[in-house]
This record gives sequence, C-alpha cells and structure tokens, in this order.
Amino acid sequence: MRVIGELACTPILKKAGIERWKYTVAYQHGGNVSMIDDEQELDSSGQHRSEQASFLESLSLFTLQHRAGHWSGTFGQFLEDVLPRAPHEVARTSHQYIWDMIRATCTEDGQGHFRCSLFEDDLFGIDDAIDRVVDYFRAAAAGSEVGRRLLLLLGPPSGGKSTLVILLKRGLEEYSHTQEGALYAIAGCPVHESPLHLVPHTMRASCRNTYGIDIAGEICPHCRARLEDQYAGDFLQMPVERFFVSESGRSAIGTYAPHDPTTADLADLVGSVDLSKVAQYGDEGDPRAWSWSGAVYAASRGVLEMIEILKVKREFLYLLLTLTQEKNVKVSRFPLIYLDETILAHTNLAEFRKFLQESENEALLDRMVIIQVPYTLNYREEARIYRKLISSAAPAFRDVHLDPHVLHAAAVFAILSRIQDTDDKDVELIKKVRIHADEEVDGVNRQDVRRVKEKDKAPDEGLAGVSPRFVINALSNAIIQSNRKSLSTMDVLLALKDGIESDARIDPKKKRKWVDYLVLTRKDFYNRWVKEDVHKALFVSFEQEAQDLLNKYLDEVEAMLDNRQIKDPITNEERRPDERFLRAVEEKIHISESGKQSFRQEVVRKAMGAYKRGVKFSLESHLQLNDAVQQYLFEQRRDVLRLVSSAKRPDDEIRTKISAVEKRLVDEYGYDSHSAREALNYVTTLLAQE
Repeated sequence: MRVIGELACTPILKKAGIERWKYTVAYQHGGNVSMIDDEQELDSSGQHRSEQASFLESLSLFTLQHRAGHWSGTFGQFLEDVLPRAPHEVARTSHQYIWDMIRATCTEDGQGHFRCSLFEDDLFGIDDAIDRVVDYFRAAAAGSEVGRRLLLLLGPPSGGKSTLVILLKRGLEEYSHTQEGALYAIAGCPVHESPLHLVPHTMRASCRNTYGIDIAGEICPHCRARLEDQYAGDFLQMPVERFFVSESGRSAIGTYAPHDPTTADLADLVGSVDLSKVAQYGDEGDPRAWSWSGAVYAASRGVLEMIEILKVKREFLYLLLTLTQEKNVKVSRFPLIYLDETILAHTNLAEFRKFLQESENEALLDRMVIIQVPYTLNYREEARIYRKLISSAAPAFRDVHLDPHVLHAAAVFAILSRIQDTDDKDVELIKKVRIHADEEVDGVNRQDVRRVKEKDKAPDEGLAGVSPRFVINALSNAIIQSNRKSLSTMDVLLALKDGIESDARIDPKKKRKWVDYLVLTRKDFYNRWVKEDVHKALFVSFEQEAQDLLNKYLDEVEAMLDNRQIKDPITNEERRPDERFLRAVEEKIHISESGKQSFRQEVVRKAMGAYKRGVKFSLESHLQLNDAVQQYLFEQRRDVLRLVSSAKRPDDEIRTKISAVEKRLVDEYGYDSHSAREALNYVTTLLAQE
C-alpha cells in the first residue's frame, strides 16, 4: 500500500484561533485506489497537529488494509482465478507459511544471522535462541524430518519463551492480511482446510504436472458430509473463501493452557459430541453433531501453542506427537482427520527435569526439537528488557526519573547471579560479565573471549539466577517507598538488597552470595561509571586548564627529546624537563617506561603535522593524550569536588564551576538535579576514601 498523493485540502472550520482542515488522500493497495478523508487542526501559529494527524492516518491505513483482499467463490472459480496466480503459495504447509512470514520480516547479515523486526523491539539478548528457532522453520519448510517434530522452548521463568511465541502469532495475523500471505479455505469448514483437498486423488498427479505442487491431506468429515448432502458430490461448486489468521477468532491459532489434571479432558483439544445437535441429525456419528471447538481444530493451517506442555496428561502428549508426526488426529466415530499445523510448546526447567527422570518418556523426547531460551548474559541487553517493562508500566512509574546507570547496575547484578559458579576469583567473574557485554578487557585475548562466550566450561549458564521480574519488583518497591520522582543507582541497589533479604524463597547461602554480587556491582561497575561522568563533566568546566596542561606536556616533551633546558614560567630559571610530570600524565593511560619514548615521539610528530597544516594541536587531535590529560586534571581537582560536601561555604568561582558540572550532568549525561547532586556527593566520598 502506498500514498499516491493529496488530492484536496479544504478549510471547514475556523474558531477561537483554531482552523480545522479536511483533506482527501488517495491510497493504492494492489490494483485498487481508495480515497480517505481526514481532518487536521492548526493552532493559532498555523502549525499542524502532526502527531494526531499521523495517528489518524495510520488508523485509516490499518482499517483499509484489514478490510481489503477478501475473496469468495466456488472451487471452480478458485481454480480459474486464484490458483494459477500463485500455486506454490496456495499449497504451502503451516511450516512453509510461518517461514515465509519470518522471511518477510527479517534480513540476513553476512554471517548467516537473521535480524527480524518481528522480534527486535521486544526480545533482547537471546539472539542465539531466535536463530535456532528460525533455523527450525527454515529446515521444516524445506521438507526435512524436522517438520515432523514438536518444537519445545525450554528455559527459566521470564526468559522470553512466551513472548517469542506471542510475537510469532502476531506476525502471522499481520502477514495473513498481505497479498503474499493470502490464505484460502473451504467456506464453513471447521478446520479451515485447504480447498486443494477437494481435488480427487486420481487427479492429483495431473495437478502436480500442471502447477508443480503436491497436494497432501484428506477432506475433513464435516466437509465430506456437506459435499454429498448439499452439492451431490459436485466439488467444483463447494464454496471457497479467503480467511485471515486470528487468535481471538480461533482461526489458524489455537492455545491450550493446562489446568487441574484430574479434570482435564481430551475434549479440550479434539472436541466432543454436541448433544443438542444429536436430536437434530439423529446420529452421534454425524460430523454435524460433533463440537469442533477443540484447540487443535482452531490451530489448523497455523500454530497451536501449548503452555507448560509437560504438565498435561500423558495421553495429551501422545495425541500431540502423533498429530505432529502423522498430521492426523483420531476421535471416536470418525476416520483419521488430517490437520496441518505447527505445535509450539514451552515449559520451564523444573518440569523438564522431572520429565527426564521418567524412562517411559524417551520416545516422546525423541519426537521433540528442544531449543533452550536462557536468560541473556549481556547486561546491556538485560537493561533493555527493564526499559521495555518500565515503558509499559503505569504512568506513576514511567514518570519517575532514573539516573543513567540504574538499569545497567541492576542488570550487572542479575548477570552475576546467572554466571555459573567456578573457582575463579571475583575479578575473573567481573571480566566474564564485561566479556559477555562485548567490552574490551585488559589481559583477555580472543581465544579467552571465545571460550567464555561459547560456554565450554559452563554449559548451564543463563538457566538460573535473578529473573527480570525480580529486578522490576525491586524497582517498583523503590519507587513506591521514595517520596521523590527520582531514583539513583544507590537507591536501587539498596532496594535489591531489601528484596533479597525479605524473600523467603531464597536460601540463606544464596542470599549472602547475591548480596556480595551487589557489592561487586557497586565497586567494579557503578563506581567506575559515575566517576567517569563526573570526570567528563568537570573536565569541560576546566577546559582552559586542560589546554594549558596539554601545552605544558608538549613543551616538556620537546625539551626532553631535544635534550635541552626549559625556562620555568614562574621563576624564569633554566631547568631540566619535568620527567615526574610527564610520567604522571602518561601513566594515566598505562604507557610503560619502555614505551614512553615512542609515545612521546608520536605526539610530537602529530603536533608538527598539525602545525604544518596550519591547524591548532588540541586535545581532540590525540585521543589517548586527551584521556590522559583529563584523568590527570581530575586528580588535580579533587579538592574542588570535596568542597561540594564541605561544611565551609565555597567561594563564588568554585560554586559557579560546581553548578556548571551539575548542569552538564543534567543536560548531557541523563541525570536530573537530584541524581546529579547525589552523584557528585558520592564521588566526593569515594575520593575521600582513596
């Protein structure tokens, strides 16, 4: 669908400084052109309310799209008008249909990984699991034996299993409204079966030779009875229609959630006799007297979601696995009913481990494709999960300001709890967290990174630990208990500590370990982050001093390399270059004693190059030296930070600089006034302890 152009724009109301305009826009969908009238208001300054207009336009487009493309007719008309245009799309299996939907929303990078818009806004940090799911559908769509296996998503609670299935279902609903995703079924069929099932077996080879498609499946008992009773066997007169995938409409999406095993009945899946219709048709074996309300019928041609599948009775599992393997289901009084659907199931680790302990389940396991969906081990991706959950919360929670490190600090704590215990020291644990976040770590080579990420020594990492729900609960409690509309990282770390200590489900040993993880999070991550923020904000307030330091460093280095004396700017006396000052700057960026000479020569070479080009050699001219000067200046200006919490009243110059630092933290680093002040006080305390 695309916008052709705006055809008319007419003022229809002018009152109280507001003008309302009516405009007509032409849209093209396939070969059809439609007109949509819309209205926009202009305020007294003449500006459009663009957001409202855009929303109205998107609603209009959505409505137009979702009422377009309907088709109905006889099977004979279907063979003439629909089948010749796209025979392979008409004959798609459920796995092929889902694979086509996924391909329509994904792009493949050079390494074979799919980036799917279907998942990228809701699922974070589980790219490996998504890749395996995509690979399953790619293999199943190609006709491999994988298509005869039940897909089981296995992982800890709140890991994204349900969300992944929900997104697939929503994607199918949207795809079915596109031209490429058109689905056709025998009108009135309780299982939405393909109209190609009407083609007699004796003519299917001819159909394959004509259209290049294979027809699998039998006409359902309900449609067979209709064909004989209403159309005297003339299958070309059977009605056919386009239908759309809809979970709420029980069309190509079915969902089953387990309940009390003692009362669970197979009728929930395969239906039962409708006693109210038995009197009408006189026979319990009449397909019209059967209730086709089971979940497997609703899911035909699409997806059946089985929630917590391992909690159901064993006979449920055998029915589902037979349906997956043979694409048939057997109910009393009827022959085998052909159903083409994909079964997506998910369960948690506790149920799966219990299931593994029973030897009679080996045959069932052999017919499943099991994909683990662990927690993410990348704290940046974990923080995106929290941000998504907060954005969908009530306004009272969304409106609370979080300092820029709240979510990342909470995420680091969660990742620490998910990394499998080893004999490594704490510092090694911290390195693993940073490696999983794709950060460069000193002393870690590519081989070590690969070993950590591929989990050679820890195959179960990510399958236990703190869940996103636990962290969000702690955040919610911190927000409720706070009188301010602002939370700092320390507020949230304390809330997490309270949540751990008050949770009766956690054993004391694990509580002590998790509290230690909070301490590690503060010491090895938050302290570094907040000092860098204050460092950078403070540095801008002393830009001239930083440039003077750079000039001093250049003068000292040039004198050192030329082996000459330098005039002291204060005493005017000749002296040797200040080696102590040079090393104090260079050590900030880990320039070794043996490497100082080459570093200094490089700096002078760049400075001379800038001079020849007529360009000023500034801090931006050499990133390493810029970082070194910043850190050196920060150390030199610790006394300024100490004045923030000092009892003595700072002078006007210092007060102005501190206010500028706070303002810069607010304007450029994501703080508000409260959290900026808290950050300055916290860094001051850290400096006092060093």
